[in-house]
Amino acid sequence: MLTGKNIVVGVTGGIAVYKAVDVISKLKKMGANIDVIMTKSAKEFVTPLTFSSISQNRVIVDMFEQPVEWDIEHISLAKKADLFLIVPATANIIGKVANGIADDMLTTTIMATTSKVIFGPAMNTNMYNNTIFNENVNKLRENGYEFIDADSGRLACGDYGAGKLPQPEIIVDYVKDFFERAQDLKDKTFIITAGPTIEPLDPVRYLTNYSSGKMGYAIAKEASRRGAKVTLVTGPTNLDIPQGVEAIRVNTTREMLEAIKLRFKECDVLVKAAAPLDYRPDIVSDHKIKKDENTLKMSFVKNPDIAYEFGKIKGNKIIIGFAAETKDVIENATRKIKKKNFDFIVANNVAEQDAGFRGDTNVVTILDGKDNIEEHPKMSKDQLSGVIVDKITTLIQRRGIDK
Repeated sequence: MLTGKNIVVGVTGGIAVYKAVDVISKLKKMGANIDVIMTKSAKEFVTPLTFSSISQNRVIVDMFEQPVEWDIEHISLAKKADLFLIVPATANIIGKVANGIADDMLTTTIMATTSKVIFGPAMNTNMYNNTIFNENVNKLRENGYEFIDADSGRLACGDYGAGKLPQPEIIVDYVKDFFERAQDLKDKTFIITAGPTIEPLDPVRYLTNYSSGKMGYAIAKEASRRGAKVTLVTGPTNLDIPQGVEAIRVNTTREMLEAIKLRFKECDVLVKAAAPLDYRPDIVSDHKIKKDENTLKMSFVKNPDIAYEFGKIKGNKIIIGFAAETKDVIENATRKIKKKNFDFIVANNVAEQDAGFRGDTNVVTILDGKDNIEEHPKMSKDQLSGVIVDKITTLIQRRGIDK
């Protein structure tokens, strides 16, 4: 059942609009609260009154109509929604969102939401197979948007091929699966590390690396969204802490180790997405180091290997590692799995374009130490977080971890 779930349904212009009526009716019967936003072209097929009667809420079309309540509606709906469902989704609406165009109530609200957005495309088969349309779809997928695959068959225009909006039952099942998936980590406890660590040289300087923390924060957000209790142990970053996530801020590698130690006994999963420094200066100067010579010589000592320390005592816990490499990626990642007792490792070549520390995308290979190797193409770090959390969830289910 979907009792208490807030779903915003976006309806765009197309002959398949009639299926949206049935979708909303079925979702409503399952207990969902439905708000409908229609484009002006959608009104040419089905009236707002129909959707208002089915959803039992006022239907919004015009961005500039007099509001019933003094609220900025596209912002209030964007915040209220647990899910955005766009059915039918025309090539036009998909193209607009993919290119950041917000020129009506629906596109403006989609752009303002942080909730999951699911598109159900419906269009002529030539449009569905058009290269530009598919580039827009891929662009949105990379940024975490989801798509319900179109059906094939006879289209309203008389052509045969892909482009049909699936039957309402299939769309409703997809929505149900989304919400079931959204709480599949309830009662599970995660510790996730993120970002760099820093090691001081003197009162004004320190060593660090290029890690932005974006991957670890994305995983924390996804695990929390799916019901897990998440503690994020984070080095210095410029990122906002995801909603519902407890944050422990640290600076040095040793501080990160101690923060995990205090909580490790109670966790089910440790995700080591941080990039802690392997070495620190042997001596930290009490005063600013002056540039008296042409060269500066310093000695360094090894920091504790956080992943190795907890891999030795993992028991039935799940530990996931990351390997940021510049060469011999598979070989180095394989060695880390064995040495650090990871369940699987997410490896990438940070020297490759779109796969480095600071970007919003990644290109990774996931290895489990049992000769299973998965290559993943470029995708957003938000989308990759879903892949990673899905794999963790599968491991939990197989092991029967239950507190």
